[in-house]
Amino acid sequence: MASRSVNKVILLGHLGRDAETRYTPQGVPVSNFTLATNRRWKDQQTGEWKEETDWHNIVVWRAENLAAHLQKGKQVFLEGRLQTRSWEDKDGNKRYTTEVVAEAASIVLLGGRGEAMSSGDAEMGPPPARTTRAAAASPAPAAAAVQDVPSQEISDEDVPF
Repeated sequence: MASRSVNKVILLGHLGRDAETRYTPQGVPVSNFTLATNRRWKDQQTGEWKEETDWHNIVVWRAENLAAHLQKGKQVFLEGRLQTRSWEDKDGNKRYTTEVVAEAASIVLLGGRGEAMSSGDAEMGPPPARTTRAAAASPAPAAAAVQDVPSQEISDEDVPF
């Protein structure tokens, strides 16, 4: 019996920059953008709200009109798979990157800057202390729980570039 495996990522976050679309030499469109996801918790020792931001590199193949709709700050829900690539830099060093490869059909625009918030978008407490860590996809809540996740706007200060 062959063993089975699953490579699935579900993310709900805000775009860190506008999506960019480029074309391969064969004319195939590929769009790239970054997505910020946040985790909030209350520090048990200090009682202070804290937040940690993870950055994810997203790649979407064969969707040339996608970039027009994906602007910095917009909230997006997407499903995809993890893919790690390697290459040699100009100094001959081996480099690696892990990306989320998403299908255009699995990307849902949920809103963003300047758009009305729904009743489920209420603030959950005082503003948290922010920390960041390298982009790494971590397990996300099940799709049914996504509705309970409050929308959190990101500002220009949240974007590291």
